Amino acid sequence: MLELNCSNEEKIPITVTPLSPAGKPASIQGAVVVTVQDGAGTVNMTGDLSFEVVSGDVPGDTTYLVSADADLGDGVIEIQDIIILHVAGAMAANLGLSAGAAIPK
Repeated sequence: MLELNCSNEEKIPITVTPLSPAGKPASIQGAVVVTVQDGAGTVNMTGDLSFEVVSGDVPGDTTYLVSADADLGDGVIEIQDIIILHVAGAMAANLGLSAGAAIPK
């Protein structure tokens, strides 16, 4: 599981690097599949092994399910992992002061 934090104005790029049980590089068949299980976030696929988790507009958590086919042959052996994106509201950076036209007293 991967837990990440960002504001509701941000997204985070993710790269998938499959590993064997011994921690060595491994292959998967095809592209990873990413789905939103819960929450207001979305996902942008940027490649077969890369994507962006995109925060929703309001603070809260989004849970993403990442899955892939580990069997390089005709069958399917699905492996899965979870990403939880904790989204906080963006803080004010300035007061945004503005003035109207001068008026008589």
